[in-house]
Amino acid sequence: MNIHELHDAMQAAHDKHRACTSGKNASYIPALAQVDSELFGIAAVTVDGEVLTVGDTDYTFAIESISKAFSLSLAMDLLGASTLRRKVGAEATGEAFNSVIALELHSGKPLNPLVNAGAIATVSLIPGQHSASVWENIMARFTEFAGHELRVMKDVYDSETASNQHNKGIAWLLDSYGYLYNDPMLSVDIYTRMCSLGVTTRDLAVMGACYATHGVNPLTKKRVVRAENVHEILSDMMMEGLYTGSGDWLYANGLPAKSGVGGGIICVVPHQLAMAAFSPPLDSAGNSVRAQLALTDIIRELGLNPLM
Repeated sequence: MNIHELHDAMQAAHDKHRACTSGKNASYIPALAQVDSELFGIAAVTVDGEVLTVGDTDYTFAIESISKAFSLSLAMDLLGASTLRRKVGAEATGEAFNSVIALELHSGKPLNPLVNAGAIATVSLIPGQHSASVWENIMARFTEFAGHELRVMKDVYDSETASNQHNKGIAWLLDSYGYLYNDPMLSVDIYTRMCSLGVTTRDLAVMGACYATHGVNPLTKKRVVRAENVHEILSDMMMEGLYTGSGDWLYANGLPAKSGVGGGIICVVPHQLAMAAFSPPLDSAGNSVRAQLALTDIIRELGLNPLM
């Protein structure tokens, strides 16, 4: 595969799927429901630092659950993979990403860091006695991944804060079982802010490419995450990266990926590149319809599925 082949595949996927009308914007977060459903962008960043874009790749949208794949790296670097696994598991839940039943069935232990319970528990492990210090630690890591500072989208943060009672309930349940490691409401607020960070499709491709290079940002050339932790994070993404659609994605594409209800998806091809796609309308599992279609086409066209 060369750069021209990659760009041609991206353009062909964008041309093929931009007229797709399937899916609906997330409606339970009012700010997301208002995003233009016609927006559609695809970006790729290679391990050599080549950046390719097609479509609306400069539009800023909410990172949402994709953020979980990056906050995880900070907790794992600080605690070590084995300690983190004792506190937050590494199994697919088989339930919705915000399931309380999955917690109750396993004595309150979150099964993995990419569902809401696991992500809130992971955030609670980031050092800091006060909100500002925890947030500073998290944002330093996100800045390293993106190569520049990301900012909270206030309208999204306000919208989510007004409707995150379920996550607050999850936090108190985690705390009652001994699987939360900071103040419950502080942890939920930090998690909500993290999900409200604004990114572009290009940003996500750069961030994902840090995992393709085993932890080095291919643009800044700075190490972002310890190399020994990258394969564990990518394994988590393979198990639970696309909510209850994770199995279907892995069956079709064989690659680690992470989605968010803001409409973004990242996909990592280890040692080669990362791709990101963005389009707000989601399927019933909460994954962007156009983004999945486009990325699947590119993976098949270029033979990127390692299992094929």
